[in-house]
Amino acid sequence: MSRMVTFLIALISVVLWLGLAAWGWGGVVPFLSHPARVALVVATLGLTVAAAFTSGNLSAGEKEDRGNRWVLLAFLIIGLLDGFLPAFSDRTDLLTFGGDGVRWLGVVLFLGGGVLRLWPVFVLGRRFSGLVAIQKDHQLVTDGIYSMVRNPSYLGLLVSVFGWGFAFRSIIGVVLAILFIPPLIVRIHSEERLLAAHFGTAYDAYRARTWRLIPYVY
Repeated sequence: MSRMVTFLIALISVVLWLGLAAWGWGGVVPFLSHPARVALVVATLGLTVAAAFTSGNLSAGEKEDRGNRWVLLAFLIIGLLDGFLPAFSDRTDLLTFGGDGVRWLGVVLFLGGGVLRLWPVFVLGRRFSGLVAIQKDHQLVTDGIYSMVRNPSYLGLLVSVFGWGFAFRSIIGVVLAILFIPPLIVRIHSEERLLAAHFGTAYDAYRARTWRLIPYVY
C-alpha cells in the first residue's frame, strides 16, 4: 500500500472520528463555537499530516503475534465511543467537571501526547508496525527517547486519550481513557515476549534498566 493511500485512509478515518465528536456536540457549527475545540481539531489534523511523513505501517514482518490482533478491535470500539460520548456529555453537561482551564489543559495534553506518540514512529521508521511483529533487519533501539521508557509511543497514546477527555471536561472520556489501559498492557506484554525471544540477553539487559510505560512508576 503506497504512502499516499495510507495517508488518505488515515485522513478519512480522522475526519469521520471528528465527525462523531461534532455529532455528539450537536453539529459542526456548535462544535466549533469554542476556541478550545477548534484548537483540538487543528491539533488532530496537524498530527495526521505529520504522520504522513513517517514510515510506520501495518506489516506483519517476518514474525507476528497474531493472537494479539483482538487488541486492535478493542481499540477501535473504545475509540469510536471516545469520539462521540465525551462531546455528547460536554454538550448535555452529563458527568462533566471543571471549566475552560480543564478544556485547555486537555488540548495541551492531547497535542503533547500526539507528538510523543509520533516521535518513536519517526525514530523506528519501517520497523514501526501497527501489528505486534518483528520486521526485516529489525534492530533494538535503546537510546534517545527509548533510553528510559520502552514504550514511549504507547505513553503518548495514553496522554492523548486522557487529554481528549479533559478537552470535553468529560468524566466519561476519562473512564474511556482508563479502558484503553488493559488491552494496551496486554499488547505491551506480547511485544516484550516477541522482542525477548528475538533479541535474547540484549533485550533482557535493556528491560532491566528501563521502565515499561511510565518513568519511575511502571
